[in-house]
Amino acid sequence: QAQLVESGGGLVQPGGSLRLSCKASNSDFNINAMAWFRQAPGKEREFVAAYRWNGGRTYYADSVKGRFSISRDRAESTVHLQMNSLKSEDTAVYYCAAGRPILSSIATMGGYGHWGQGTQVSVSS
Repeated sequence: QAQLVESGGGLVQPGGSLRLSCKASNSDFNINAMAWFRQAPGKEREFVAAYRWNGGRTYYADSVKGRFSISRDRAESTVHLQMNSLKSEDTAVYYCAAGRPILSSIATMGGYGHWGQGTQVSVSS
């Protein structure tokens, strides 16, 4: 069974930066993309960013474009999410996901069959 372990969450002031990491513990599971979703209190879980193995293509929600960057460390089976210029509205639990989404499902929860436990990101002064 694939396991995804997130790290790097915490409390940061507005305008600050954080880097989240997601390590896949089982190299045998068959995936071709990893992504980050987030869920704020009282809201639905939403797409943040994705990385496809094919060509290293990246995808972002409009709300984070230009501020967040997703990357992959293939040797470490890890995907990182660099978050800059953080805003209070970025406060949420961030979840790592892995799977084999088709292109039209890259930003949907249904495209991913494996999920991490979540890590809290709080942006506050």
